[in-house]
Amino acid sequence: MPERRFQLIVGLGNPGEAYRLTRHNVGFRVVDRLAYRHRILLDKRKFGVVFGLGEMDGRSVILAKPMTFMNLSGPPIRKVAHFFNLDQKDLLVIHDDIDLVFGKIKIKQKGGDGGHNGVKSLIEAFGSGAFARIRIGIGRPRTNQEVKEYVLNRFDAQQEAVVDKVITMAQDAVETILLKGLTEGMNQFSRKEIGQK
Repeated sequence: MPERRFQLIVGLGNPGEAYRLTRHNVGFRVVDRLAYRHRILLDKRKFGVVFGLGEMDGRSVILAKPMTFMNLSGPPIRKVAHFFNLDQKDLLVIHDDIDLVFGKIKIKQKGGDGGHNGVKSLIEAFGSGAFARIRIGIGRPRTNQEVKEYVLNRFDAQQEAVVDKVITMAQDAVETILLKGLTEGMNQFSRKEIGQK
């Protein structure tokens, strides 16, 4: 009987209620919504990662959120991957991106960290950036606000209504990637944008 192989779907963010609705935590929010949609309990904790095992559209998945702070995300996720005998090709990372227009998502097969500390930590832990990711655009600050302050603040009320739709779009993108592959996911979602009304 062949070994059951999982897809490891990781949302990046910071732990704690104070950070839950910040721009930097949209990756966590996508994983939470995927868990709810597919009835996967995030009820396990190992290596500083909260995760749940289940199925999405017939595919075995692990939904995971590292409970370290963002810039230390890599080592615990690498340990979970090793525990389940997975490598970078089994990894799909969901994270915020200030260089992407707000309301847009982009799927990448691999790449650098783009200045994102969580992605940088993953690249350092795995030894390369050869893992897929879904980037969720949060845009850049329109004022002289520091980037760190900007990503650790919440969306305004108008943006939050858009974010809800973007999270749904990101969920759909994950499901498309699982069922039809990364290329199809790129084709379907990398041109879509949900603008502010």
